[in-house]
Amino acid sequence: MNFFFILNGKKIKHSLIIVIAAFFTAGLLFIEGSFNEPVFSTKDGPKAIYKGEGKDKKVALTFDISWGDERAIPILDSLKTHNIKGSTFFLSASWAETHPDIVKRILEDGHEIGSMGYQWKSYTSMDEQKIKRDILQAEEVFKTLGVKEVNLLRPPSGNFDEKVLKVAENTGYTVVHWSVNSQDWTNPGTDVILKNLKEMKAGDIILLHASDSAKQTEKAIPEIAKLLSQKGFKNYSISELISNTDAKTKELD
Repeated sequence: MNFFFILNGKKIKHSLIIVIAAFFTAGLLFIEGSFNEPVFSTKDGPKAIYKGEGKDKKVALTFDISWGDERAIPILDSLKTHNIKGSTFFLSASWAETHPDIVKRILEDGHEIGSMGYQWKSYTSMDEQKIKRDILQAEEVFKTLGVKEVNLLRPPSGNFDEKVLKVAENTGYTVVHWSVNSQDWTNPGTDVILKNLKEMKAGDIILLHASDSAKQTEKAIPEIAKLLSQKGFKNYSISELISNTDAKTKELD
């Protein structure tokens, strides 16, 4: 925000301007801090959701899978054991087409599937046509696998810009980011993973992984289930979390 000052050499006027500007800025910060801001957006343009509205005791566990075949099934088993349904699995379609049995299991266990495109290459380095082709190629894979109505997109590595948002919207997708990062892919220990989640609030979208790099996520799930219970939270799919949500926006830089 830019403030313009006209100095006339009189200290009292100069001081008065500073005081007014300070109160004005403080007022803006107070107003901005009073809102949950669950989406990024371009000015008057498409949005990327990173949080639900927060009115109810709902959170959304999300799991990214782009490679590997060792971690997904144990994680699904643990979710089932601890009665956690409705998670959203964002899948790289090139991985999904070589693991149709796991895709089927995700759906059978009552979870939702979102897209991470086909190649798992950063969209911010692609032109619009290449982004669109990658999204649509992934869409065809999911249709072949019997996954219906995939309309949620988490760009590879989570990176996006105005270009990516516009292409996603034009192809019928909503970009989904996250508000809580478990950092599970760094394998910091289950205690640290849980610590990273302890401040979760209603409406939060939690980033987890089920690729082979996430070696400790399965072991953290029982504690995550306890944490949800302690906070009185219930896990919902992204689609359920954002349905009928009056989302506010924060403009992208």
